[in-house]
Amino acid sequence: MTISTTVRRAARAAIAVAATTVLLAACAAGTPPGQASSDSTPVEGGNLTFLIQGYDAGWVSSKTSISSYEGNLWGEITDKLIYVDEKGQLSPWIATSWEELNGATEFVLHLKEGVTFSDGTPLDAAAVVDNINIWAKGDPDRGISKVGLFPSGNFDHAEATDSSTVHVVFTSPALSFIPTLAYHGAILLSPATLALSIDDQADLTKQVGSGPFTVKSVTQGDSYVLEKRPDYDWGPEATGHSGAAYLDTITYKVIKDTSVRTSTVASRQADVAYNVEPQEIESLTDQGLVVDTPRYLGFTDGFQVDTSVAPTNELAVRQAIQHGIDRQNIVDTVYTGDWEVARSFLQGNVPEAGDYSDLLSYDPDKSEKLLDGAGWVLGSDGYRSKDGATLEFTVTPNPYVPSTQAEDELIAQQLKRIGIKVNLNVVDVSGYAAIIAHQPPLFQTSRSFVDVGTVAGVLTSQNKGEDWFKAGTGDEKLNELANGIATASDRDSRTALVKDLQQYVLEQGYSIPTVQLVQRLYLLSPNIKGVTFNGLAFANFAAAWIAP
Repeated sequence: MTISTTVRRAARAAIAVAATTVLLAACAAGTPPGQASSDSTPVEGGNLTFLIQGYDAGWVSSKTSISSYEGNLWGEITDKLIYVDEKGQLSPWIATSWEELNGATEFVLHLKEGVTFSDGTPLDAAAVVDNINIWAKGDPDRGISKVGLFPSGNFDHAEATDSSTVHVVFTSPALSFIPTLAYHGAILLSPATLALSIDDQADLTKQVGSGPFTVKSVTQGDSYVLEKRPDYDWGPEATGHSGAAYLDTITYKVIKDTSVRTSTVASRQADVAYNVEPQEIESLTDQGLVVDTPRYLGFTDGFQVDTSVAPTNELAVRQAIQHGIDRQNIVDTVYTGDWEVARSFLQGNVPEAGDYSDLLSYDPDKSEKLLDGAGWVLGSDGYRSKDGATLEFTVTPNPYVPSTQAEDELIAQQLKRIGIKVNLNVVDVSGYAAIIAHQPPLFQTSRSFVDVGTVAGVLTSQNKGEDWFKAGTGDEKLNELANGIATASDRDSRTALVKDLQQYVLEQGYSIPTVQLVQRLYLLSPNIKGVTFNGLAFANFAAAWIAP
């Protein structure tokens, strides 16, 4: 098997030329008023066209499977209490200030006054309490889930003490609470929206937020048009522009084929394309286009391992996989200089991330010895077997990160050298829900977060956690570390526990990280100015404009 990215790109080139012509009318970029402007002087007006793969996950904000596609659009029609930048720094937004009390078990949020949802209702303390309750508890009777990374295990209650003040109480320390208010799952929706059934919430036209844009029209599966909210005046100061958007509209146009999205922007028939192929970045920038590659705070690209099924229920197999992957070769072959090898399962820009390169070293000899010792015998077909079973498993590339198919093809080659058979199951976004529901032994995952304290809520099954490694509560050390992180009352002790957690998880082969992820790639026409990116690598177009 060989890397097929170049072949796929070449094969699609002819399609792209023809398809681009068809798209001209649908995707023509808007022209702002013809006034003179320098690159630093914003221009009022204009219609921006953003090409994106699709919206298949629905619009229920508390879904743990919320994708970066929904996240991009949601960020334009909703606000958050806190803003986080690409370095993880928190700053005020709807919450102008906050207090941490009683060993991080109580918090007081002070809200900006005069903020309203687009239906005219106030974004006041009562509305914030409604949102926090949904994030923390969901509504099981209506089938609405809690937000996966919210510190809900020790959440007690939230109350409005006056119209602009919210008091939040936890039963034990919750250092991750304030940072999580900047997470893309913690978007503020009107009480009327939150009261809808889950089916009605999944209808984007019924989503009422307080953001700089509102939903103008939806053609399901084709285009999603947002229009500027003229009275918006409460954006985060960290973006450099807190008032109404400069753009008149943003149209999210669904184009599933990567090469068509890319060629349409390259020919100046659209303004932004989401997720281009990494190998094309250099040629695109040579054409005068802009490619932004923000790296989010969160987990690296890689695999969460199911320890409850064969063959990954064996420690030796997991460790053999860990040392059988040549991560530097992946970066050199599939990616560009914007990518780095993983040194943990946490991204390098997470403040508590450590360097555990020795546990991730490429050492095929060590892998072979581990497998030999575990009784996996190399056969004449080049694959190992034991008790009549071949050492194999299936991997599904993450369709939300198109480059992972080429990455997984290379990993399959690397693991074949040590006698492990990797079968690739390639699906598109619409077919990925079934993979999520029935995860294979190695499940390729990517996940952002704002604060490292929230990782405990996904790694084990404690407090209804997501149990990433299918270890349940059977691994006492993992439980102890996760609990300690979730309930730490000071950041220094928590950092020490996070470092212990990283080492233990990697030693056990629970996580198989590959590269530090640049998941959200944005191809921009050179006349698009003022775009900013938050710590979750989502673009903000409220401060953007189109230069003539």
